[in-house]
Amino acid sequence: MSLEDLVNKSIYIIREAKNQFKNVAALWSTGKDSTVLLALARQAFLGKIPFPAIHIDNGLDFPETYALRDELSKEWKFKVIVAKSKIMNAEENITGLRCCGANKTEALKEVIEQHKFDGLFVSIRRDEHGIRAKERYFSPRDSNFRWDYLNQPAEVWDYYIKNNNANHTRIHPLLHWTELDIWKYIKQENLPVNPLYFSRNGKRFRSLGCTQCTVSVDSEAKTTDDIIKELGKTNVPERAGRFKGKEDELIMQRLRALGYM
Repeated sequence: MSLEDLVNKSIYIIREAKNQFKNVAALWSTGKDSTVLLALARQAFLGKIPFPAIHIDNGLDFPETYALRDELSKEWKFKVIVAKSKIMNAEENITGLRCCGANKTEALKEVIEQHKFDGLFVSIRRDEHGIRAKERYFSPRDSNFRWDYLNQPAEVWDYYIKNNNANHTRIHPLLHWTELDIWKYIKQENLPVNPLYFSRNGKRFRSLGCTQCTVSVDSEAKTTDDIIKELGKTNVPERAGRFKGKEDELIMQRLRALGYM
């Protein structure tokens, strides 16, 4: 699928969701994928983002993350809702990862209930993780935020429809993209991205979380063009730079079933 086709399909999904749902928002980590999602929304709605972005903040993000959040939201003129999550204690920590997971899910629950969102744009891609490959473009969540990955709605012939019995629905406009597609779009649109993606002293980040669950990878890619070239040759998984316990398939499936992003 060409980049133009990828973009057109994503814009169609974004517009369809905006039309079907009464009150939508987008999760925004300031990472490359969620920033591309917001850029596509601007493209879909004549340069404006007609819904707020939610940043779930545990207080442990990189300084570059907070800087991009504040600068880009001001430049693009969209509303950011900051949802504060807490660091879990040892008794609460069911996954081996105290900074993310159930605690961020609880923060998201609170902000959805407060603002009565019925649709939530999320920038996951199928190629990121085996569990995310099971997702649909419209993914309903029940009253406990649970994801029933064994019983999902069929999506054929680009037909997407909301489940009126869902507590809210996750909308995934980037499911059909790859990491390489993301960077090609960033180059094409000259999008601002977190500088941590670019090499410093032979290290860079490919997948960004907070300071507690993200590690750098070896790389000399200092520009977007360098990253595109690097991705054409590497066999290293994108999320190799994340905390290993979180990336375990059973843990990730459990987290997503409980409502994690």
